[in-house]
Amino acid sequence: MPTPIDVVLPCLDEAAALPGVLAALPPGYRAVVVDNGSRDGSPQVAAAHGARVVHEPRRGYGAAVHTGLLAAETELVCVLDADGSFDPAELPALVRPVADGHAELTVGRRRPVSARVWPWHARAGTALVAALLRQRGVPLRDLSPIRVARREALLSLGVTDRAFGYPLELMIRAAGAGWRIVELDVTYAPRAAGTRSKVSGSVRGTLRATRDFGRVLRTVDGAR
Repeated sequence: MPTPIDVVLPCLDEAAALPGVLAALPPGYRAVVVDNGSRDGSPQVAAAHGARVVHEPRRGYGAAVHTGLLAAETELVCVLDADGSFDPAELPALVRPVADGHAELTVGRRRPVSARVWPWHARAGTALVAALLRQRGVPLRDLSPIRVARREALLSLGVTDRAFGYPLELMIRAAGAGWRIVELDVTYAPRAAGTRSKVSGSVRGTLRATRDFGRVLRTVDGAR
């Protein structure tokens, strides 16, 4: 019996995607779906498909992820979007470097299956943020929402952003703490039909995320 690993899935109106995502989790990977105020029945769908459901009423990606980490119970934890754009079957490859002691954090570098999967505005925004991270010594080409680390170590970083800036602050704090960060290619596919991205689905969403990233960078620079 494999050692269980909790998978935190921040969720806002992902009812159409959840059945497929939850069914695709490898053996031993346990879903912790963090409902962030869904109105489409996502919590009920998640529970019906075997997930543990927790609720975070404060809207925000970082708020949902943080609540999921607090609720998780395993030493190693994964964070994965609930929209069906990532293949849960690729999680073990991300887990392996952390489990083997070769990294403190693994993250996925998105490899789109087609050009339409990743709109130009989202791709450009990510490229800019990744370039700024590399200037700060963080060896990343992407800032994707699929990653693996040890739960207690993640919480000890003290990430405070509760919006879209959460992953950026996490990477900066992890690099500042001397973490070994490994980036591995992962397949990036279209979202499940009936769902919509809160970031890349519109220019407005991308601009909101960019605003949050800018706030994090200013906060970090001001603290130096």
